[in-house]
Amino acid sequence: MRTSFRTALMAGAMSLAAFAAHAQMKIGVVNSASGPVSSIGIPYNKGIAAAMANGGVLDGQKLTVITLDDTSDPAVAARAARKLIEEDHVDVIMGSAGTPVSLAMYAVAAELKTPMVFLANGGVAGEKGEWEVTVPQPPPLMIDADIELMKKAGIKTVGYIGYNDAWGDLVYNSLKAAADKAGIAIVANERFARADTSVTPQVLKIIALKPDAVLTGGSGSPGALPHIALSERGYKGAQYSTHAIINSEFVRVGGAAVEGLVAPTGPVVVAEQLPDSNPIKKVALQFRTDYLKANGAPSTDAFAAYAYDGMLIAADAARRVAAKGIAPGTLEYRMAVREALASTKELVGTHAVYTFTPASRWGTDERSRVMVKLDHGAWKLVPG
Repeated sequence: MRTSFRTALMAGAMSLAAFAAHAQMKIGVVNSASGPVSSIGIPYNKGIAAAMANGGVLDGQKLTVITLDDTSDPAVAARAARKLIEEDHVDVIMGSAGTPVSLAMYAVAAELKTPMVFLANGGVAGEKGEWEVTVPQPPPLMIDADIELMKKAGIKTVGYIGYNDAWGDLVYNSLKAAADKAGIAIVANERFARADTSVTPQVLKIIALKPDAVLTGGSGSPGALPHIALSERGYKGAQYSTHAIINSEFVRVGGAAVEGLVAPTGPVVVAEQLPDSNPIKKVALQFRTDYLKANGAPSTDAFAAYAYDGMLIAADAARRVAAKGIAPGTLEYRMAVREALASTKELVGTHAVYTFTPASRWGTDERSRVMVKLDHGAWKLVPG
């Protein structure tokens, strides 16, 4: 009887281990493959492909991914998120390329009790954000680095021009807090829409105020528009931006107008310039290998790596939940994933070493930022 019980116990343990090994997390990705934010969304999709380059196995975990295009439209994104959760029974949703679109997705995710990995900035603070974690570095962390360089350069006044949406507000509020602390005066707060083709009136107002520097709050290729206008109007002051413009389309569209631009970004952008002692270097170089394998060309932006990190974060959560023997596709599994995401600790990615807590859905610290300068079309590390 004792032997029989022991045998049954061992068999049960083996069955649980086998279940954990074969259970697959299903991830629903809603992303902007078309529309005004597609210059970011397309790299995100390429980053997802890089994460799945080795037979869908990432960091030892087998993952299943379903991807839908939100056309850069919040309403479309919300419908796509609902379809993925209610019809495809995904365990996690991930996206999207723009802050307004991502917030529309999250409203559905929270309603349907499904964890979400934000690939855009603008995560939800407090208890309302209990179902999400955010991959990109928060604007205050990155803008602080801009202001530190401005202060070293003796800059006293700065003009701001950014999107007239949630992202533009996030950047401006971060700039205001950091500039006030550093004693730098903000002399202009101009805004434009993501789909605008001209910002001449806004730029003329800024130039008339003669700021020592201009900081922009755009993203992707539309983020080049203010820099082009500043160049065309002969502005000679320093120009800064954020980590939201680090992609090849921004560089291509901006051309000579964005040469010399300074911005914060994640270490992956200059991985080969990092010291070997930096733990992010190894993961960043592996990302580049996977990206080349999946896409047939080298990575040239920061955005694909955010998506890759989002998949690493999901895979890490999947590993820890698998040990509990909970079946994917259930509310119990989604709740366990939510708890796992919120307890991620010192997970090394391409942009950061991620640590999330229930009180902090931003998982990055100073290790997640470096300052870079555009030099002949290539980003070069600015010495600290």
